[in-house]
Amino acid sequence: MTFRPLHDRVLVKRVEEEAKTKGGIIIPDTAKEKPQEGEVIAVGGGAIKEDGGIRPLDVKAGDRILFGKWSGTEVTIDGQELLIMKESDILGIVEGKAAAKAA
Repeated sequence: MTFRPLHDRVLVKRVEEEAKTKGGIIIPDTAKEKPQEGEVIAVGGGAIKEDGGIRPLDVKAGDRILFGKWSGTEVTIDGQELLIMKESDILGIVEGKAAAKAA
């Protein structure tokens, strides 16, 4: 199945965090918080402006992003847990060494 978000919505897959701290302490699943970083899977066509035109989104598929703790709506598509959120819920795009290291 394919899914395409509408307008200014974005489909995001959470990026899993390390299960161990830098000091070697293993974090149990019950103590982990859901990550606030993700990878954009698909984007909508753009936000509709007041004059009826369309403003393209600033993010694109493949971007690594940071988003708020309570952002988006959780959905399951093809067995994957994903988030659908508005572009305005995205705090920023992770670029450079941090994005390469996380990948």
